Amino acid sequence: MRAIWKGAVSFGLVSIGVKVYSATEEKDIRFHQVHREDGGRIRYKRTCSVCGEEVTYDDIAKGYDIGGGEMVILTDEDFADLPLSTSHAIDVLEFVPAEQVDPILYNKAYFLEPEGSATKPYVLLRDALSDSERVAIVKVALRQREQLATLRVREGVLLLNTMLWPDEIRRPDFSFLDEDLKVRPPELAMASSLIDSMAGEFEPDAFTDDYRAALQEVIDAKVEGREVVQPEEEEAAPAAAVDLMAALKASVERARAARGEAPSGGGAEPTPISSARSAKKAAKKAPAKKAEPAKKTAAKKTPAKKTAAKKAEPAKKTAAKKTPAKKKSA
Repeated sequence: MRAIWKGAVSFGLVSIGVKVYSATEEKDIRFHQVHREDGGRIRYKRTCSVCGEEVTYDDIAKGYDIGGGEMVILTDEDFADLPLSTSHAIDVLEFVPAEQVDPILYNKAYFLEPEGSATKPYVLLRDALSDSERVAIVKVALRQREQLATLRVREGVLLLNTMLWPDEIRRPDFSFLDEDLKVRPPELAMASSLIDSMAGEFEPDAFTDDYRAALQEVIDAKVEGREVVQPEEEEAAPAAAVDLMAALKASVERARAARGEAPSGGGAEPTPISSARSAKKAAKKAPAKKAEPAKKTAAKKTPAKKTAAKKAEPAKKTAAKKTPAKKKSA
């Protein structure tokens, strides 16, 4: 890595010499604009819109458009008198809890490396900052601009995160914020259940830029003169849900299936996924029907008892007929 800035961290009366390195890099695949017929690079010339002449970098100044076709031209002397720190110092202003800094403010990240004999005070600030569980709010002049930044520890190195100024953050102004939308408790409970079923630990290495990998494959194939292997098509995204609760339930079941968990029970209405699972379970239990013939045999024996009972009935009738004979003898 190449240092882009040298200076010192001003920590009270302690000054820590550091070198600043970009902590991030973009991995986008860059292209040149070329002539389609012969591949020649397309060049752009810096020309003046008034005289039409080509202008060199030495003759370029900064202009501010004040409207109405008027332009204010600023020279290097105008910038020299501005209150911009040129001491190459990173001034620590205060230490605050990290959770109080809204992530939307973060802009660029830089590593700080101790320079020369500054290693010991550097390590002292690093360890003290780690023990405090806070971040340092600092001011620094980078690329001819004063910036607010934080100083924190990452993997044993001080990390400088430049920040946007509060007035650079746009405020959301959307019509739906003024609408009186009500979320039903069952919907909120189901959405919370979906979040729980998809909860996990963030591991950045588990995610990849599939588009960049596919584009690199196209470029490599062009260079090697071979055909591009088309990647497998992913499932189409589902259409917008009409029934929000049904979509939430199906999403919960899918998330649980992805984790290998059992489907949720209860008297909830079956979803397409839970219905399919129930059908599979029923198919697995089908062999249990072999025990049914034994029940039918037992059922056939039951009528034999009824026949025996019917045979006893005529005896009662005969006894009833003998009763009048006793009355005649009397």
